[in-house]
Amino acid sequence: MGMGTSTFLIRWINFLTMLLAVAIVCFGVWMSTHHDGCRKSLTLPVLALGGFILLISLIGYLGAYKDISILLWIYLAVLGLILVGLLVFTVLAFIVTNNGSGHTVAGLRYKEYQLQDYSSWFIKHLNNTQNWKHLKSCLVHSKDCNDLPKKYKNLKQLKMAKLTPIEAGCCRPPAECGYPAKNASFYDLSFGPISTAIDCKLYKNIRAVKCYNCDSCKAGVAQYMKSEWRVVAIFNVILFVVLPIIYLVGCCARRNAAERSSSKV
Repeated sequence: MGMGTSTFLIRWINFLTMLLAVAIVCFGVWMSTHHDGCRKSLTLPVLALGGFILLISLIGYLGAYKDISILLWIYLAVLGLILVGLLVFTVLAFIVTNNGSGHTVAGLRYKEYQLQDYSSWFIKHLNNTQNWKHLKSCLVHSKDCNDLPKKYKNLKQLKMAKLTPIEAGCCRPPAECGYPAKNASFYDLSFGPISTAIDCKLYKNIRAVKCYNCDSCKAGVAQYMKSEWRVVAIFNVILFVVLPIIYLVGCCARRNAAERSSSKV
């Protein structure tokens, strides 16, 4: 690669990532303005991510722009650590999300989920009292269950619906309970459960209770997290293809900067 080409590419790559970092920081600031505690809890991680990307991009940009070899050394060292971290996280993500799938229910288009089907990591973290207390608070204030009556006006629409894992696990009692549905958010609990499953006793029609304390709800969250983690893992695989190329270009730019510095001496 030509002496000027690698330096030019590193400048523009880091200039674009700086713009991305600014956008992430602005998104974090926007999240901090919401009264929703769940979104606010993500503010610091988002701001930290944006700040980290901005700092590393600035180091890479200045190193290439000013031909400062030590800055490019730092940039490459951090980029190498990121590559190792991506590899470890991606492998763990695929391992953790390898287990768990939904169970079909006769007469329904959506699936139900059981917590024991998922990895021990998911089970441990979802059964942690503090973790679940926070997650449950987010679920109660979300629109997942509250909007079901608006989305499905009658029982036929509800039975034909493809509910999300959270809607299926947290907003309604498991099908094995046998509670007749009156509408999308109300079940006849006087009918009595035909199953001894603890989730059948935990479900209540109360908006703030529903099945948020049920294992079926935790399983729905596990399925949702599994899907999200898989998307992130696939994105990481793409990054793991792109970042080594950037790393090699950065190596060329560092070498060129060192040669320019030595030629000035």
